[in-house]
Amino acid sequence: MTIDERVAHLQEAAMEEARAKANAIVKQHEQTLTNVLNQHKGEANRQSDVRIKAETVSARQQQNMAVSKAQLELKREYGKRQKELKQELFQEVLKELQEFMKTDEYKELLVAYIEKAARFTNGEDLKIYINPSDADKKEWLEEHTGMTLTVSKENFVGGVRAVVKGRNVLIDHAYKGALEEEFQDFMFRGGTGIG
Repeated sequence: MTIDERVAHLQEAAMEEARAKANAIVKQHEQTLTNVLNQHKGEANRQSDVRIKAETVSARQQQNMAVSKAQLELKREYGKRQKELKQELFQEVLKELQEFMKTDEYKELLVAYIEKAARFTNGEDLKIYINPSDADKKEWLEEHTGMTLTVSKENFVGGVRAVVKGRNVLIDHAYKGALEEEFQDFMFRGGTGIG
């Protein structure tokens, strides 16, 4: 083997060894990059999962807040409408009461109230008041009860009030207080159960 052949053989062996080392370095570098990529993908997936969970919790909270706000607004509207209906109802009740007060039944009821008050006092000094709207019934009531009546300066809607002076007792068969009490105690029943 000549020197040139030896040099060429040596050169070829060195080149093969260099290529093998280069290929090993490239493969090792490729493996390292693949590992870094896999770690990065894993970390990105974990961060994505955490973000999705956080966004899901946030979305649920926003949804719950929106539902709560809507329920509160619905309750307000429901309460407002109930109040309006209650006022309309009691306006209708008042109209019906005023129509009743024009009947003979009402006059008979006043007689019953007056006689009941007189029985309660058992002859004690008694002052009986009728509503100003019943002033036109005063004489008729006095004839039918034998009692002296006073037309009140205060409008108590209808009915009778009597004062037993000796005992400082008020006998109240006035409609104003009864209507106010009913209005305060009245609640709609049934429906959706809101409120």
